[in-house]
Amino acid sequence: MTEVLMCIASVSELSPDEERILIRDIALASQANSKEGDTFFLITQRWWQHWIEYVNQDQTNTSYDASSLSEQFDLANSSALKRPAGIDNSDLIDDAVLEDSGTGIEIHDTLLEGRDYVLLPQEVWNQLFRWYGGGPTLARKVISSGLSQTELAVEVYPLRLQLLMLPKNDRFPIRISKKETIGQLHRKACEIFDLQPDQLSLLQVCIWDYYARRRHALMNDMDKTLDDANLQMDQDILVEVINNTNNTSFAQENGSAQREANSALVEPSKSSLSIAGGLSASRGASKGYNTDLSSSQNLNSPVRDVENPYGTSGVTTRSSFLGLTGLLNLGNTCYMNSAIQCLVHTPEFARYFREDYHREINWQNPLGMVGELALAFGELLRKLWAPGRTPIAPRPFKAKLVRFAPQFSGHNQHDSQELLAFLLDGLHEDLNRVKHKPYIKSRDADGRPDEEVADEYWANHIARNDSIIVDVCQGQYKSTLVCPVCNKVSVTFDPFMYLSLPLQPTTNRTMTVTVFACDGASLPFSCTVTVPKQGRCRDLIQALSNACSLKHNERLVLVEIRNHLIHRYFEDPLQLLSNIKDDDRLAAYKVPKIDKNTKYLQLIHRQREQSSDSHIISGWKPYGTPIVSLISCDDTVTRGDIQVIVNCMLSPLLRKGINVEQATTSETSIPKATSDHCSFNSDDDACAPNMMSNSVNKDTTNSKAPPMPLPTLPLLLVDDNNACIDLSMGEEKVVKLSPLSPKILVYIDWSQKLLEKYDTHTLETLPEVLKYGPVTKKARTEPLSLYTCLEAFLREEPLVPEDMWYCPKCKERRQASKKLDLWRLPEVLVIHLKRFSYSRSMKHKLETFVNFPIHDFDLTNYIANKNNSRRQLYELYALTNHYGSMGSGHYTAHIKLLDENRWYNFDDSHISLISEDEVNTAAAYVLFYRRVKTDDAAVSNGA
Repeated sequence: MTEVLMCIASVSELSPDEERILIRDIALASQANSKEGDTFFLITQRWWQHWIEYVNQDQTNTSYDASSLSEQFDLANSSALKRPAGIDNSDLIDDAVLEDSGTGIEIHDTLLEGRDYVLLPQEVWNQLFRWYGGGPTLARKVISSGLSQTELAVEVYPLRLQLLMLPKNDRFPIRISKKETIGQLHRKACEIFDLQPDQLSLLQVCIWDYYARRRHALMNDMDKTLDDANLQMDQDILVEVINNTNNTSFAQENGSAQREANSALVEPSKSSLSIAGGLSASRGASKGYNTDLSSSQNLNSPVRDVENPYGTSGVTTRSSFLGLTGLLNLGNTCYMNSAIQCLVHTPEFARYFREDYHREINWQNPLGMVGELALAFGELLRKLWAPGRTPIAPRPFKAKLVRFAPQFSGHNQHDSQELLAFLLDGLHEDLNRVKHKPYIKSRDADGRPDEEVADEYWANHIARNDSIIVDVCQGQYKSTLVCPVCNKVSVTFDPFMYLSLPLQPTTNRTMTVTVFACDGASLPFSCTVTVPKQGRCRDLIQALSNACSLKHNERLVLVEIRNHLIHRYFEDPLQLLSNIKDDDRLAAYKVPKIDKNTKYLQLIHRQREQSSDSHIISGWKPYGTPIVSLISCDDTVTRGDIQVIVNCMLSPLLRKGINVEQATTSETSIPKATSDHCSFNSDDDACAPNMMSNSVNKDTTNSKAPPMPLPTLPLLLVDDNNACIDLSMGEEKVVKLSPLSPKILVYIDWSQKLLEKYDTHTLETLPEVLKYGPVTKKARTEPLSLYTCLEAFLREEPLVPEDMWYCPKCKERRQASKKLDLWRLPEVLVIHLKRFSYSRSMKHKLETFVNFPIHDFDLTNYIANKNNSRRQLYELYALTNHYGSMGSGHYTAHIKLLDENRWYNFDDSHISLISEDEVNTAAAYVLFYRRVKTDDAAVSNGA
């Protein structure tokens, strides 16, 4: 069936709708027959989205889920779209890793399915490649995964290992699937180090778990997979070659027989972010990451003497530090991993669950989980605090979690705060010391002192709820309701587990654009403006026009630059700014306002590719940022006219001390009279610049002094047939402009000699629209303070109509005003920043930067209990972060190890040391504060 469809597709060029139907049918047929060993292909989300919109432009607009490939063929776009260009996967490629490094083409370590790429079955990729071409091709295999090894997943990130031959330190990186066996890894090592089969009778090759260059376990089960052997991205392996004739290591070039002399270290490449396993499923039910790595092997156990002829003296634990063990990602479980790490590193919980907590488990609580959740959490905590740094697979805990909270089942992304709320409540019920809860009827205040009423409410609460969770995390609100009709006042004191603080909605957005002057009036410069977040392109252009002092006879042409070429023009002033991503790169060109028929002249910069072999002549490739100007279509255009325009555009780049004559690069030159085209008329009525008038009055030049020659630049004009026309000769020859294309493409080839005369540095760096990362001090000058968020939370406001209050005096539901106050604070204060908002039509994330204190978070003035005069000081010790958009983001945790007084970033299985300055970012989501013990501080619960 699939072969028939492909044959049909090759007969003639299909319409967009025919392409859509054909690819949909191929996808359905391919996915129905998916099996282990099949090949899937990564394709960039940007290109895929463009194609989806192209083939659905005549369909009815619907929403879609990126997890299901076949469901994406009914998308829509209301406006006509051009056919996509060739497939361009370059934004997935990590250019920092050389293609000939041994691992092939490397992709970025932080890619997410649905956000950065889509996985296509081989048949779908083959058909799209026949139609569009492009690349590079990124093939990945389907492997079995899951507890039963029956789930199919695409291994997007195979194990990346680096072979290191000691003592030469020769490195040879490889990629290998976790489903390959130790025997296959053994054979690869023999091939790489040229250990011939006839030598193996005299040599013995041993593979060791070699963390921190110490032997931990001999891996001699050649049939065991690397998955079952618990190999991950962050693990070292020693390949040791032993001479059987004298029981010594194979001699090196100097003939020595020292054991470590020719050992090869199989060492995972270290990067700033390591995603363990990185499996992305091919089926909709199990998308995202999946890292089914076995944790059953004890890598710290001594090796038996029969397996280790050299004894066990080299076997040591992996780390002297406790609490630095990561959690493997089981498939989009970063939300769970980040929340667990924060709770595990809460000192009170760490002590409690490492002691005998079983006696406090409430086995009969109908509101609990029969103690199973507490047992699973306690067991996981003990593993994370055990010696060693081998990442733990939290499968048993996840299994218990989804049994009692099925909303967290599957491999979809979830809200870490929702998980945290369920987990705290579930642990409380499992560990509730109250076996039989008494019934207590609440009494209204009725004018009694607040202190009396608050203590009564708290005593009633403790009589029914008494656990380690209450001891550590629960505080008390004062809630005041006032009826708007009868002014009835109702005061209650309710417990809370965490504070959910609102963020002031960010209605504006900061965008950075690089502005170029096509008349050569100035160097390019970056311009940062503030525009409405839900604004349109006209808002951005207006803000840029004001910021760069645009003249009344000029306008701005806004474009997106990608791979040193112009990717798209933003010519529709009503186009939404939300279509421009923060990591896009934009340029704006000042061009004259004219009434003539014009085309864009795109000047593309090129330089020679660097080749390691000096005898190989490399070709030219684009670099830097293109420059755009206008050229008239109504007048005759010569090669010399284009030379003049380009000279004018590049004139600010001339190095100091280089005049026009010195910049001449060939024997021919252009008369200076023509260069008057570059200057603007001062007359307001003549708004169009002279460079647009290609019909210059030649007679006027006769009365002038002899012109100064302009340099003839190495320019190539691309014609309709994609052939290059040399513009450096025959400047009087007329250039035929294509009536079909709205632009003229001109290459300038920057030789080393030409670069000595022009400084192109300003063309080589183009900033992103908004650069993420640790917030600089300048950006922190006007942040949203955490205190401001708290004040907004405590501010009096009317109840929403859906949540009206029943007034006991009026006997009706009223939209009362509600005021919250903090009355009693817990030992550990958890603060949730409400970044996510939901409505029927959309989900939205606030990227607001909140400036929260790490030290001395002082809540003394926010306590309504004035009888408590002691200071309420807190210090941050953990937080979760959320990066990216809703549904396709990523969670991490920043945690301070109190014993070390150092901060670490916990990113699933990867843990790295960070500075305190890196803790506060715009990604902060849930904050964990711990009470500071001072001389006048309260002992517990704010009392």
